[in-house]
Amino acid sequence: MPSYFALLAVIAPVFIIIGLGVGLRRVEWLTDEADASLLKLVVNFLYPCLILRNVLGNEALLDPRNVVAAPLLGFFTMGAGIYLAYFYGQLAGFTPGRGLRTFAFAAGIYNYGYIPIPLMEAVFGPASLGVLFVHNVGSEAAIWTVGLLMLSGLSLREGWRKLINAPILALIAALTINALGGAPHVPAMITQVIALLAACAIPLGLLLIGATLSTYLGRPRDLVQPRVTVHAVLLRLAVLPVIFIALAWVLPVTDELKRVLLVQATMPAGVIPIVIARHYGGQPMVAVQVVVATTLVALLVIPLWLRLGLVWLGL
Repeated sequence: MPSYFALLAVIAPVFIIIGLGVGLRRVEWLTDEADASLLKLVVNFLYPCLILRNVLGNEALLDPRNVVAAPLLGFFTMGAGIYLAYFYGQLAGFTPGRGLRTFAFAAGIYNYGYIPIPLMEAVFGPASLGVLFVHNVGSEAAIWTVGLLMLSGLSLREGWRKLINAPILALIAALTINALGGAPHVPAMITQVIALLAACAIPLGLLLIGATLSTYLGRPRDLVQPRVTVHAVLLRLAVLPVIFIALAWVLPVTDELKRVLLVQATMPAGVIPIVIARHYGGQPMVAVQVVVATTLVALLVIPLWLRLGLVWLGL
């Protein structure tokens, strides 16, 4: 089993690249004007290539349990996490109109993309990484339905429209090719191009996360609100990991899916709530406080939860 410091060494580069994104924004090499076009490039082009690289020909995804159970668990863990955060927030003294809904939305959404992807690949390999992408379909569905209903009262129809996007279409295409037995027949030149483009997705995405956070780091006093900070860390990095790992232990799912649940159990809050809160009537600074606090603490506790989870689940 990897030691705490070996796992920390796997995780540290992710946070270093986020820090570089902060620095690049500060020196204006990565400007506000570039964010929109770079985000479209990552989400609509590079990220689909990453999905294709890890799903095409993935033997773990020939198991129907992974194809069906993974997105269902993604939806359940994300949706249940949001509502658990809402009830936890009430107990912690948050009220509607004073950050309760934004706290629930931000603290309930784990980082399901740019941090767990390199961690999953480094610790468990490409088979489990492919299952993560299928799992994330359910996670994203929960954000745009359960999450938006929590935050703003957006209709379900409007939320489901957000799911028609390039990454989902790439995943459907890859799973279809696998089901038809076409993966071995994809030309090597095409797979090489996909692999080269896929390699750009995570570093560029992490740099953009750092650049996004940099906008708020210029006001350090606003980043810490004791009640938000303490309760976000307790919920996201103490209470929810126990629930997620227990779920992986109890459910009769594959080892690949148990690994996905374990990695997601260790994750800090995702960055996407900051953007969504700005556009759908939330309180962005509450989301920022949740994200910053959980991300900083996660660097130290992710290796600890991984080691405990590996023992608990017998992986």
